[in-house]
Amino acid sequence: MSLNYIWSGFFLVGFAAALAQYLFMGDTEIFKRIIDGTFESAKSGVMDIALPLAGVMTLWLGIMNIGEKAGAVNLLARIIAPFFSRIFPGVPKEHPATGHMLMNFSANLLGLDNAATPFGLKAMESLQTLNPSKDEPTDAQIMFLVLHTSGLTLIPVAIMAQRSILGAADPSDIFIPCMIATYVATVTGLIAVAIRQRINLFDRVVLSWLGCSTAAIAALIWYFTQVLTRPEIELFSKVFSNLILMGVIGGFIIGALWKKVNVYEAFIEGAKGGIQTSLTVIPYLVGMLVAISVIRNAGLFGFVVDGFSWLFGALGFNTDFVPALPTALMKPLSGSGSKAMMIDAMQTYGVDSFVGRLACVFQGSADTTFYIVALYFGSVGIRKTRYAISCGLIADFAGVIAAIAVAYIFFH
Repeated sequence: MSLNYIWSGFFLVGFAAALAQYLFMGDTEIFKRIIDGTFESAKSGVMDIALPLAGVMTLWLGIMNIGEKAGAVNLLARIIAPFFSRIFPGVPKEHPATGHMLMNFSANLLGLDNAATPFGLKAMESLQTLNPSKDEPTDAQIMFLVLHTSGLTLIPVAIMAQRSILGAADPSDIFIPCMIATYVATVTGLIAVAIRQRINLFDRVVLSWLGCSTAAIAALIWYFTQVLTRPEIELFSKVFSNLILMGVIGGFIIGALWKKVNVYEAFIEGAKGGIQTSLTVIPYLVGMLVAISVIRNAGLFGFVVDGFSWLFGALGFNTDFVPALPTALMKPLSGSGSKAMMIDAMQTYGVDSFVGRLACVFQGSADTTFYIVALYFGSVGIRKTRYAISCGLIADFAGVIAAIAVAYIFFH
């Protein structure tokens, strides 16, 4: 699948939906909203995303280079190499991309978005050095992107913080449902890509790692539900991820000093690529954000939600989950858009309502597939996506189904 068809399709579908609203509903403001939205999205892509990303990229690429000079990244890569060599068979065991991918996944696990993006872009750049066809992704790049878009996060700090701001009685009550939903999405994405790439998931090493990961998450769930109190869960979530991040930075610097590396020069050497990477992704990012804006402002989500409500009602299903669906539908397209819809759901139906909580679980169940494809593939000049988007959307869909199921179990 080419980004060309996806981008064009968003515009054409959005324009068709807008025309339908004008002709059949008499909405005379629809075209103005779409045009205003395109300008606002273009501005946001540069001012709110690309430019702040330049600073973050500069910082974390510098820190990453210190870690590489200290040997810490390579050490972590060697630890996980047996597993990665099975699911990324095209990446040599000693290749730097292994360490970069590991740092990206680790940052995502802790909900550290600002650190995860620079690590992920660096990983994609490293994987691109192994790519013989520069305009389409390798199998390894697709596997990495799908695992990233599945959004495996253990601690949804931002969501709990937003619930606290809106006055939730227990901001951390969505913690366990989010963890379950995002884990289901990640495993589904892994299986979907493994089937396409004919990777043997029944290999003893793969089964061992997946089994240990599942057991670790189950143990964490037990610890949070049986040992910690609600206030302790909130405190743990606020402190733990940032403490780990400080430990990583401090560990890198101490390791580099131990090896007699000039830490400051290593930081400057790595940081130089931050601004260039941010400038490279601006056209891809603005293009995708503008196309997504057309879909959103055309009111397409309203049509889809009304259709789902009618369909599930006709089939006799409970439709209490339908008002939360806009968050799930927006999530693959725009993180900021889905966050806005999550907040709107909590404000409209109540922060502790079933719909409000389910919207939060949707927000934490996966990541922004189309945005990440545009950002990561655009950063290295990839234009053809192959099956990356379809597998990413399969993972997103699994996360949505899991989110609905656990929300009914926990909150209904």
